[in-house]
Amino acid sequence: MTPEFSLAVQYAAPAPELPRWRLRRWALCAVKHAAHERPEVRSVTLTLRLVDLDEGRELNLAYRNRDYATNVLTFEYGLDPTGSISGDIVLCLPVLEREAAEQGKALLDHAAHLTVHGVLHALGHDHIEADDARDMEALETQILASMGIDDPYA
Repeated sequence: MTPEFSLAVQYAAPAPELPRWRLRRWALCAVKHAAHERPEVRSVTLTLRLVDLDEGRELNLAYRNRDYATNVLTFEYGLDPTGSISGDIVLCLPVLEREAAEQGKALLDHAAHLTVHGVLHALGHDHIEADDARDMEALETQILASMGIDDPYA
């Protein structure tokens, strides 16, 4: 069963190529694919914020003690007693655009990947240990393939 899903999108930086409907589609696809692993999850409420380099750097410094803007930050708040998960995902648009160009990927494909990656973090996945990284990457690849997007790790 797919949990109830709510997504708020905040545009702190302009992103006409990333309308709410597109971001919602990617995030919901990730939730649907990951839901079978967490049957206790009844609802998922996420906020996705698109930021510039300055805000991306400030957030990464404040929360990860790293003085640079990173592509995606996820704040995962866990499962509450009612079966609800909430989280905040921050995508830094200039980093996303630079990485897509450097890696020879379509911007929308890379944006979809980072959105899915952030959603999976919000749902409790991580890639700290090698086994967890392999599992998370495999799930990301599966979700992206379901949307017609090539394996980002190939």
